[in-house]
Amino acid sequence: MAETLGTLEDLPEDYRAEMTAAGVAPLWPMMRNVLPHGAPQPVTQPGYWNYDAIRPLLHRAGELTPVEKAERRVLVLSDPGRGAGAMQATASIYLGLQLLLPGETAPAHVHTPSAVRIVVEGQGGYTVVDGEKLPMEEGDLVLTPGGEWHDHGHEGTEPVIWLDALDLPVFVYLEGSYATEGPLQAQRNRPDASQVEYLSSGLAPSRKLGVGTRRYPMMRYPWGRTEAALNEMAAWTDGGVAELDYVNPETGSDILPTMGFTAMRIAAGATDNPPLRSSSAAFHVIRGRGTATINGESLAFGPKDTFTAPVFSDITLTAEDDAYIVRIHDRPLQDKLGYYEERAK
Repeated sequence: MAETLGTLEDLPEDYRAEMTAAGVAPLWPMMRNVLPHGAPQPVTQPGYWNYDAIRPLLHRAGELTPVEKAERRVLVLSDPGRGAGAMQATASIYLGLQLLLPGETAPAHVHTPSAVRIVVEGQGGYTVVDGEKLPMEEGDLVLTPGGEWHDHGHEGTEPVIWLDALDLPVFVYLEGSYATEGPLQAQRNRPDASQVEYLSSGLAPSRKLGVGTRRYPMMRYPWGRTEAALNEMAAWTDGGVAELDYVNPETGSDILPTMGFTAMRIAAGATDNPPLRSSSAAFHVIRGRGTATINGESLAFGPKDTFTAPVFSDITLTAEDDAYIVRIHDRPLQDKLGYYEERAK
């Protein structure tokens, strides 16, 4: 392949006009933009969102806009590389902070993108997914997969805030993103599957002849159990870093088709220094403080903050005290496309 490619300006003006009229364009002037040598050249830039700065804005949104006029009262976390208002935090991941006030309900709908809610603060909120009522407690990870009806409600006394993570940019790019509205769902009178069928790791409901498993058997991953598992793993792990992937309890596969979620515990004074990954990522801090260095730029993170890293970023995370973080990434999508890659630093 030629080292120096011709430009559009190298071509005669009449030829360019004829191509435009015919609805065609030459590839070679654009080839390095779509097929750069060696590694991608991402538009995405590292992002950082300080929760203490955003929280008052969310509360004011609650004063200014009733949920009936918002449907979902959300402040979007926009990728700095694309600018304020961009409906994506990385190339494939959308992030937003959502507020629900006591007594409010967010109407039921179903949509093609998949979503996960990570509860940031508050008690008494819940999500109903296909009739299953899921309590929302701090740190819980709640699924609303694409094609599953869901609505939200609040039975508590203080505002509830959660982080939404969706594969929305993928569906927008494919021109496949849409939603259907509906009435609030009837709720089944029983605890959710995380409290009944999947209470203990390694155990699943007995299989009956001819009855297959649901695609999404467990919709809520309680933080209390996740933290306990991380602490136990950390006690037997060298280096001070423990990681656990959120998986389907029936199959062991990723919990969603395009997004993966990994719970992390970085011990006080320890450093996580992962390889360069082809996946983009968002990090949501459940608890703890520390410093993240992404492509040479450092930021101090604290509880409930969120930050992002583009593909092939050089990432170093150092904890001041025990830090608990959920990493959101698009490795499942890349695995399906057959190009996920890791490179040594």
